[in-house]
Amino acid sequence: MSLAQLHYTSATGGDGPGTDEAEPIRARFTAVDAAIPASVLTEAVPLLAYETPAGTAPRLADAALRALPEAFSFSVLSDGGHLLARTVAVQPVPGSPVGFHAHAVHLPAGTRLPGGVLPITACRSARWASTTPDRTLPGPLAALPPAGHARDREGLNDFAVSRGPWLAGVLADLRRLYGKDDAGRVVLVERQSADVARWIALACVALPGELAEQLTFTTYTRHPRQAPQQIVGVLPQDAHELTAPGFHVHTCTGPRPEGTVADAWAETAARIWRSRAPELFREAAELPGEPFAAGPVAVTALCAGIALGTAGRAAAAGWAAERPYALDAKRTRQLVDALTAPGVDDRTGPEFDAAGRLFAALDGRSPATTTAPLAAMLVTEAVRGGNGSVELPGRTAFSGPEGSAVASVLGPEILTELSGAGAGLDVARTVQLLRVARLLGVDCADLLPSVVRRLAPALLEGGEDEPGWAPALLELMDEQFDVRTALLGALDRIAPQDPPGVERLLGRVPLPFTGTQSLPHLRMCAEAPEAKASCGADRVGAVHRVLRAAGMSPFAEPLVLRTAVGLVWEEGTVTAGEGRLLLEAATSDAHRTAGTWSRLVAAALGAPATDEEAPELAHDLLRGFPQDIGGRERGALLLLEFAREIRSDAAAPEWAERVRALRRDAEPVEPEVLGHAFGALAERLLAPDRPEAELYALVHSGDPDLVAAYDRAARGDGVRARLKAEPAYAADCFAVWTAHPHAGAEWSRTAAALLEEVLRPAVRTLPAEDVAAVEEAVGRSGSSGRAEAFHEWNRRGRGPLGRIGRRIAGRVRRG
Repeated sequence: MSLAQLHYTSATGGDGPGTDEAEPIRARFTAVDAAIPASVLTEAVPLLAYETPAGTAPRLADAALRALPEAFSFSVLSDGGHLLARTVAVQPVPGSPVGFHAHAVHLPAGTRLPGGVLPITACRSARWASTTPDRTLPGPLAALPPAGHARDREGLNDFAVSRGPWLAGVLADLRRLYGKDDAGRVVLVERQSADVARWIALACVALPGELAEQLTFTTYTRHPRQAPQQIVGVLPQDAHELTAPGFHVHTCTGPRPEGTVADAWAETAARIWRSRAPELFREAAELPGEPFAAGPVAVTALCAGIALGTAGRAAAAGWAAERPYALDAKRTRQLVDALTAPGVDDRTGPEFDAAGRLFAALDGRSPATTTAPLAAMLVTEAVRGGNGSVELPGRTAFSGPEGSAVASVLGPEILTELSGAGAGLDVARTVQLLRVARLLGVDCADLLPSVVRRLAPALLEGGEDEPGWAPALLELMDEQFDVRTALLGALDRIAPQDPPGVERLLGRVPLPFTGTQSLPHLRMCAEAPEAKASCGADRVGAVHRVLRAAGMSPFAEPLVLRTAVGLVWEEGTVTAGEGRLLLEAATSDAHRTAGTWSRLVAAALGAPATDEEAPELAHDLLRGFPQDIGGRERGALLLLEFAREIRSDAAAPEWAERVRALRRDAEPVEPEVLGHAFGALAERLLAPDRPEAELYALVHSGDPDLVAAYDRAARGDGVRARLKAEPAYAADCFAVWTAHPHAGAEWSRTAAALLEEVLRPAVRTLPAEDVAAVEEAVGRSGSSGRAEAFHEWNRRGRGPLGRIGRRIAGRVRRG
């Protein structure tokens, strides 16, 4: 292959303005290969233009002229071709103004330099010309021999070491250039353009082959914003303007960069260069992996004895774990030795995770002598590093003398920690120690009961999501039958104290309790979600279903009753009706042992005053738990039972006095309980067949609560309907509400209000014949004077004055 070439130069001596002032230098093509299209020449002009550094004198001595920067560039053209060029400062004749000369070769699209050499390697080729050849149509060049003797390679190593602090950052930014979203440029600030060329050479050696061939660059420009290349070299005085996004600026003439580079490939490549081992990049390229994958270079570096950071070691272990067949036995052992080298104190969780995957990949494939150091490192980290996520090796990894050596060191540490007061409180830590103890054959049987006793309640802590220790715990229970038996038994024992907590645990962690252990409480907790969902509002039905899952009767094991009730009524209270059904489902002895009788008491005392089941439940509770219920709660239940007796006509005389005495014993009594008792008493005294002595006792009691209960009952819908339907009942109410004028202020106000606000509206709606019947009934119930009183009362209510009086009275009451 031949290279079409061109020359582009500034005006020669005698063509310039002839002054010492800095003016734009005119330039033109002085020699062009006929094979180069005119469109390429148009694109080449800005790529070949050259401007001397700021402050350069118009005329220079030869030494100063040679010290000016050289612009060596490789640029892509719009048609996919490339232009490789060198532009240098020249003085056509001594004493003339400084100009420039550009010599370039054109590479059409799809072509490469002869021999496949990288463009940067031709930087110092002797074929580059600084003057136009004698012929205006130069012939094609056969090649541009690269400069690559041993002295140049050693100089590149020296340069890499001198630029060590910037290496990883530059390489990381170069890798980003090939990402999907980054079309920026890497700007290298150096005092010498030759150093920029060395940077490009370093990058091309490290980059994957195809990408290195396509890397565009220029070693010098005065206007980096206008430079289209990927790598742009500038002098320090031209770097101040590069603050816009898209420019990755590395000032290699200033202070060392701070911080680390979070790029495992770039960091590893930098360490290879600093170790003067660039040949390792070729070795790494022969290993499988995507471009810029950190694994191949990290594996190659570690096998060559180059120390890497934790990210590099993790990348190497992860890569080898995915491709255990890619390395021979020798390199595999070298890699394992490097990963497990003593004295390394910066290993991280991701590195140990990768090492665990590597062990799993090599176990059974490589000799035990190769994998033993990995196994030892992993269990040591699990014990001493507190890393609960380490993937532990299999038990066979410690069957040989290597395992015995590790056990002799770690065994005492494991036993000491498991015997401490905190053992079991940290679930992940305890699970890890128990698993390592089994792997190393450390006997923990004597410590197991105390560890499990603290571990079981610790499992119940946490949120709704699966805890991080769940997989390790399940593996522990699968590996160690004695631990599984002890732990499940402990959980079953604590379930009656916290059934919802155990239910949530089973929802987060699928514990294996399908064996021969009875575990009634755990089975109930596992059944509870489905039972509650299918039974819906029938919570007692859900209790029965959960009890069936236990496989044990509450008569034989009363604690299953506590677990069942705690599961179904985790939130909310038992209703009185549900309480009666629960009491029927098991004996009082079972409820007493289970402690669920207190929930039934709460159900009775918390029932609404309209719940007719509450008095019945109170009666059952007082009969079933005579020695257990005392104090205030007993008094409250007796109030409810009194309401039951009143409604069934079984109450002994002196109702008002008795209910007031019961109230004193129940203080502070629940308002609903008081509503039950006082309401039942008031309703009974509003009946026509009431005991007159009991009504007299209430009327003259002066108790505002009793009188208020009577008032509420009298205003009920039942009384109002009966007043309209039964003239005799209306007459009876009139007689009662007017018969005790000296009973006291509470009763007088209440009776007057009932006459006006309950009886009068009812009588007003009656037809004349019904009113007459009421008046007749009033007369029959007492003297003729009472009938006259009713007549007069009814007449006043119907007259104009009565209506005005009622309006005034209503306003007074509202005020």
